[in-house]
Amino acid sequence: MDVKQHCVKLSVQPSRGLLDEKFVILVQNALPGSKITIHALHQCEDGHHWQAFAHYVADTTGAVNVSEDFSLGGTYSGLEPMGLLWGLKPVPGSKPGLRMRKKNVQIPMEVTVSVYHDHQTEGFMDQVPLAAVVVERWYMAPGVRRIPITEDGLTATLFLPPGPGPFPGLLDLWGIGGQLVEYRAALLASHGIASMTIDYMTCKFTMETGKHVGNDYFETAYRVLSQHPQVLSSRIAMLGLSMGTSITLRMAVDSKVIKLRCAACISGSHVQPPDGSLGGIISYFVKNGGKVRNENNAIISRDLLLPIPSDPTYKVEMGRLQCPLLLIVGEDDQSWCAYESAMDIKEMMERAGNSHLLTLLSYPNTGHLIEPPYSPHARASILTDLTKH
Repeated sequence: MDVKQHCVKLSVQPSRGLLDEKFVILVQNALPGSKITIHALHQCEDGHHWQAFAHYVADTTGAVNVSEDFSLGGTYSGLEPMGLLWGLKPVPGSKPGLRMRKKNVQIPMEVTVSVYHDHQTEGFMDQVPLAAVVVERWYMAPGVRRIPITEDGLTATLFLPPGPGPFPGLLDLWGIGGQLVEYRAALLASHGIASMTIDYMTCKFTMETGKHVGNDYFETAYRVLSQHPQVLSSRIAMLGLSMGTSITLRMAVDSKVIKLRCAACISGSHVQPPDGSLGGIISYFVKNGGKVRNENNAIISRDLLLPIPSDPTYKVEMGRLQCPLLLIVGEDDQSWCAYESAMDIKEMMERAGNSHLLTLLSYPNTGHLIEPPYSPHARASILTDLTKH
């Protein structure tokens, strides 16, 4: 009997959930021992299509459970319950350097999961699947409130968890690419943290004046967040990625206004000129612009801050840090010298006697963009050239 004659059943549970919530993909009623391909397809808001697929063999009952069974090939191999989500890649023929980045967090990411006969690697969109379901992955849980913030010259968005609060608060700082990136803050609010994401590179002030914001911009954001009636002013954190790490570390150590309960930094560095302003940091990058190189049409900028300066005035004085710090780095980061910076930060804090405040997570063979759980991976993407600002 041919598998095509079977009425194959497919279920994904939960069919509607948060991006970082695991789902279970179950195929039933296939021909026992038959080869099948499970395929995931997503169309981004920019119109580009992303796909992932994996090869399985149905068991003696005609079933495949992606959470328990091993993929024999495709986008990934082995036991990977969420591989059809994190394994999404641009379909063949797409332009290079694409990165999946949710723009509108008020609508879900829709993924079509389908089952095909045999172990296939192409032509999925040209044939009818044996079964298919559409699943929704959200960054905003039901009840999360999205509040644009424009007061006091800020360009920001606050996400409040459901309920009356008060909630712990967090300032979310992305990198040098700018724009108001909301999906991480929305997801954090879905887990009970009042999160305010801030645009500090392409904010209204900078667009109107052509000037970089000063450190007072971040202190203003802290005040606005801490004074919100549904936020616990004694439990405010900062989360920085890339350039956001530079700002977060400087504010955590030197600001007389910002008093953090803790800080988390992803893929960044403590190396910066003495004044520690955003404009000063960018000027420092431009000065070292000759260290940027191009390899296989990819910009490698990790050498901008190498070697790590021995002059302590060109580093945030990490020995004075008084709050817990989580550092997350990829050891194969080609955009920043994040790993070398983390090692130096660790050494500085050990010498100062405050290394008990440091938690370091360092991942081999991992690059710059460390995203929320189950986000699609990208080997490389087109980032802003740090020396062009």
